[in-house]
Amino acid sequence: MNGTDPEHPLRVAMLAPIAWSVPPRGYGPWELVTSLLTEGLVRRGVDVTLFATADSQTAARLVGVAAGSYNETPGMDAKVWECLHIAEVFERARAGEFDLIHNQFDFLPLSYSWLVDVPLVTTIHGFSSERIVPVYEKYNDARNHFVAISEADRHPKLRYAATIHHGIPLEQFPPRFDPVREDERYLLFFGRIHPDKGVSEAMDLAEACGRRLKLAGIIQDREYHEQHIAPRLDGERMQYLGPVAREDRPALLGGADALLHLINFNEPFGLSVVEAMACGTPVVARPRGSMPEIIRPGVNGFLPATAADDAAALSAADTLDRRRVRESVEARFGVERMVDEYLALYRRVVSGTGR
Repeated sequence: MNGTDPEHPLRVAMLAPIAWSVPPRGYGPWELVTSLLTEGLVRRGVDVTLFATADSQTAARLVGVAAGSYNETPGMDAKVWECLHIAEVFERARAGEFDLIHNQFDFLPLSYSWLVDVPLVTTIHGFSSERIVPVYEKYNDARNHFVAISEADRHPKLRYAATIHHGIPLEQFPPRFDPVREDERYLLFFGRIHPDKGVSEAMDLAEACGRRLKLAGIIQDREYHEQHIAPRLDGERMQYLGPVAREDRPALLGGADALLHLINFNEPFGLSVVEAMACGTPVVARPRGSMPEIIRPGVNGFLPATAADDAAALSAADTLDRRRVRESVEARFGVERMVDEYLALYRRVVSGTGR
């Protein structure tokens, strides 16, 4: 059961969230990573059953209890369908269908883990609140194996089986090396419209430097958007594009002079940061959370600690070699590297040497 033996493939139940479909049509970082890993495992010969919304797309065996995602299905009761969705995985596991369950869902499936003999690998995509940590603490035992998505996001109260950075399909993010016309240049904010993500800070920097700024992402905090963001939008110097379809991300990221990621929280990972750098676009970010693990100052971006340092960092980012920016992520953040690391962990877990 090693994932490469066609006679005895490793049988993995991949448990996705149902907030969005897999892969998501737009926003949905957890669902995106779940999709990339699932498809990579299938390519390696792993027998994967993906538990996701029924409208998901995958080369794996798909089990969809919920017809669609609760963010895209009006009137859908998220808790009811999450309950049915999670139960389906563990009922099948109890019947002996899997060698391992990979939980991409969050903390709730941990409360089922003592009811089955199948080991559980849980990728912790970040902690929404300290209030959820007691669940992780209770189930931090020999049959549960936690994966951090960055060293920065490891919680001091927990033991981990591994830290595995996300990977992206680098071939889908072609780099742009040639300069653009002066009237087409822009800076980019790409992320949730929420105070944590530093939206107004990005606008402040662009305005102070006399630069055009495009903003893209879902509006997660409507009041913040209406009070602090919308009044500053003019459709030209400050332009909000709304949520961006996945197929449109590479052109938008690659067309920017720099990605502004002036976050006000400890970012667990930051897919858009890696995607931007894959396109050759440098990143100016606060040195919080995983950013110092991902960004190499002077190579693929800068990490100004305060607003007073932002303009100098942006000016320096303009001088970076976009080829070196791309090269800085090629070996570190590809999908196949991520699949390699998860497969190695699966083998340790199934053999009983996961910790």
